[in-house]
Amino acid sequence: MDDLDPNTGARIAPRLIDSLYTEAMLLADEARAYFDDAGRDDRLTLDPFARVGFACESLKVTTRIMHIVAWLLTQRAVESGDIPGRDGRRPERRLGHANNSDESIVALLPRSAQRLITSSAELYARVKRLDENQLGDEPAPSPARALMGRLERDLSWAR
Repeated sequence: MDDLDPNTGARIAPRLIDSLYTEAMLLADEARAYFDDAGRDDRLTLDPFARVGFACESLKVTTRIMHIVAWLLTQRAVESGDIPGRDGRRPERRLGHANNSDESIVALLPRSAQRLITSSAELYARVKRLDENQLGDEPAPSPARALMGRLERDLSWAR
């Protein structure tokens, strides 16, 4: 099975899309539960400046997750043929922009909030690398593929 897309030089395996989608939805549920419910008590213990930061960071977490889910659903639709073509360079198929967290504000927040903020930023960064990889003319070199190629050449020479 060919893993490369001739239009973009890269293809994302459907299993990876599904795995990331599951991870994003679980994180979304966890973030909603925390920021809407459990985080209320935490928020009340903060000074007014940190409360505003808490609210802003909760919105950033939500925005990151929304962009991730939208991008993954688009990838799934392209993969299934519901959206024709595979050109990952098209603006409407790119991962939306999400602002970075302010580390000085995050440091003021409860550990649970910090963990969710970090998790959403890390997941966003992983998905962003996948999105950016679709832009290149050449796929990122795979050490495993290089090794397989060397093995195939060596085995064919030995015959």
